Amino acid sequence: MAILKIARMGHPVLLRRAEPVADPTAPEVRRLVADMIETMEDAGGAGLAAPQVHVPLRLFVFRVPAHRATGDLDDVPGGVSVLINPTVELLGDDVRPRWEGCLSIPGMRAAVPRHWRIRYAGVDAEGQPIAREATGFHANVVQHEYDHLDGILYPMRVTDFSTFGFTEELDRVAQAQYAAKVAAETGQGA
Repeated sequence: MAILKIARMGHPVLLRRAEPVADPTAPEVRRLVADMIETMEDAGGAGLAAPQVHVPLRLFVFRVPAHRATGDLDDVPGGVSVLINPTVELLGDDVRPRWEGCLSIPGMRAAVPRHWRIRYAGVDAEGQPIAREATGFHANVVQHEYDHLDGILYPMRVTDFSTFGFTEELDRVAQAQYAAKVAAETGQGA
């Protein structure tokens, strides 16, 4: 296995539609999946699409870390999943802004409107069919990675650019706002 180079925003591979995987069980696909998992884990990400590692194929890997899951029935922590040649169906009208970052846009994040509930399908690295419904973070990470397969980066979905910024700055502002709120609630404001 190997750590792969992650394409950053501006590279053309991130802006094109990826091609279907002809044989999901091919040895080179299994090797790519293993390298993508290792790369995602090394980078501390929750998902990684093949175009992000300069391979324009329709596959991605993802996980739902315990601290990100909402606890909804269809959004529980889980290990790494592989989804090859996926389809995604957006369910209902419930769209909520969710904080997103991206390994291809390091150090930044924004609130991105995403459907709360989705249904997705595809096959895994053994060619076995996968079909699930997901909510919350699980639905969010699948939508984010699926967008990569169509050449869409999360800033293209941002509707309120006041939420888009460097993670360190957004954290600093959030901490200051929280401190001011606590001070106001306890009567310790200046």
